[in-house]
Amino acid sequence: MSDQAISDSAKSDSRESDSGESDSAVIGAAVVEITPTRTNRAQIPAPISGPTPLAAQPAGSSASGTADNVVFDRGELREILNLYGRKVAAGEWRDYAIDFAPQKAVFSIFRRASEYALYRIEKNPKLARKQGAYAVVAASGLVLKRGHDLRRVMDVLDKRLKLISS
Repeated sequence: MSDQAISDSAKSDSRESDSGESDSAVIGAAVVEITPTRTNRAQIPAPISGPTPLAAQPAGSSASGTADNVVFDRGELREILNLYGRKVAAGEWRDYAIDFAPQKAVFSIFRRASEYALYRIEKNPKLARKQGAYAVVAASGLVLKRGHDLRRVMDVLDKRLKLISS
């Protein structure tokens, strides 16, 4: 493209942008002003922001800006709920509760809904390098098992029958 053609297109672009005309458009629930720029592209400002809905928040983030809670990830919950399902099918357990706090995540297991928790499976990342992040705690507060691998820690709750031959 020649220098003359470039300068002519720049003049036409500047005439369009100097007109000062703007259009308004509705995007989502926000009304935004669209003004032409030098390159004749519409510039759209960010929509008006408010609190982010919980469904749109990334995992582990909080809308209030406080410390993030410790949570069980998908694989950990799968392991816990597999054990829970086997025990419910056997008639040993009937209810559970999940608590997420800034220090630890707790999966509590109940024999009946109105009782105290029989067992608690806890995840405490502060202990991950020392004793292990996972612990199984009895109703009396006694730590039954603690370790780095959730499956091995939960083995204390899953006493399977062994075949003994004589």
